[in-house]
Amino acid sequence: MAYQVRILDGVLDELFPHLAAIALEGAKGVGKTATASQRAATVLSLNLPAQREIVTADLDHIVQVPTPVLIDEWQLAPDVWDRVRVAVDTDASGGQFLLAGSAGVAPGVRIHSGAGRIVSITMRPLSLAERGLCDQTVSLGELLSGSCPTVAGRSPLGLADYIDEILGSGFPGIRGLPDRARQVQLDSYLTRVVEKELPENGISVRRPNALRAWLTAYGAATGTDAAYTKILDAATVGEGDKPVRTTANAYREHLTRVFVLDPLPAWIPAFNPLKRLTQSPKHHLVDPALAARLVGVGKAGLLTGQGSRVASDTGTWLGALFESLATQSVRVYAGRAGASVAHLRTKDTSREIDLIVEGDDRRVVAIEVKLSETASDSDVRHLNWLQQQIGDRLADRVLITTGEYAYRRADGVAVVPLALLGP
Repeated sequence: MAYQVRILDGVLDELFPHLAAIALEGAKGVGKTATASQRAATVLSLNLPAQREIVTADLDHIVQVPTPVLIDEWQLAPDVWDRVRVAVDTDASGGQFLLAGSAGVAPGVRIHSGAGRIVSITMRPLSLAERGLCDQTVSLGELLSGSCPTVAGRSPLGLADYIDEILGSGFPGIRGLPDRARQVQLDSYLTRVVEKELPENGISVRRPNALRAWLTAYGAATGTDAAYTKILDAATVGEGDKPVRTTANAYREHLTRVFVLDPLPAWIPAFNPLKRLTQSPKHHLVDPALAARLVGVGKAGLLTGQGSRVASDTGTWLGALFESLATQSVRVYAGRAGASVAHLRTKDTSREIDLIVEGDDRRVVAIEVKLSETASDSDVRHLNWLQQQIGDRLADRVLITTGEYAYRRADGVAVVPLALLGP
């Protein structure tokens, strides 16, 4: 199969010629190996026992083969990290090492941070723009510039199409499968995480069913900042023998470490008048298709409003999944622009903005996500409130919809169908 160019390719093209070592991190199946292999003269696959044995027996092997060198699943031989670090200390010229991994080192294994030598970049599943559904007419990078760019374009996608993309997954090796095969693959992916990937990375899973129940409850909390105690309660309804909180916290830590959980941090801005903002992250899985499979609602159910949520009395389950799809895509686009993504919520819950994209110059694009074809004054009230609070620091305001057209409202808010937004 021909290689599918990713948005992250642009980041690597810009950075790798000048950086000696880059660690490409992310969940299994997002495409790390395929992307890194495009730049490698030598590939050392440490998931293959023979190659792992050679490398662990002689760590100098990695500096004796032609560069650039891709060390795939490096965490299976964690001493490799320190050998790369030492190599970079000796020669810091760009384009030498790519390390790909779907987890950090196992608990109790100590490695040097690599700060100043190895740069970590996260790779996520295919964003909506990378799926080839239509041309993108609105650039997040241009919105971040503060130039108030023209917003226009017509999206061919409707609500049913967005549901197909949510359920279809952004994992390159899964999304092209027929419906039933794709569902089986997603189920297998989740089972592998619980029963194989975590144990392979040094985590003892004594009660796989309890972990799966907690993961299902976490998925049902998608798009919320529900307290972890509420997620635990939702996972153990009707059970007298509940896991202790420390066990649930360990689930969360380990699942985040293998990139299955992809929580969105709260925006804690510096040097601004905003006060009393929550510091709780919003809950997201790495791919909303996983959340949909865990909760067990298909396309027909989503269209009729089915799907239970944890600790949320507003919005629908479909709305939460659409927000998660938008969040995953915006994080990919923000990575191309060198920007970070967070959410904003006041502690009294009176103000909430789904996505805050912040560039290096501290200017931000505020984004609300609505499962709606139209835009009302109510939909943009928090965006306009934020403009009053931070003034020129707000580069642009955006309302993402499922509608047909991109345009600017009279108040300046950009209304953009998700399919038309790109990097």
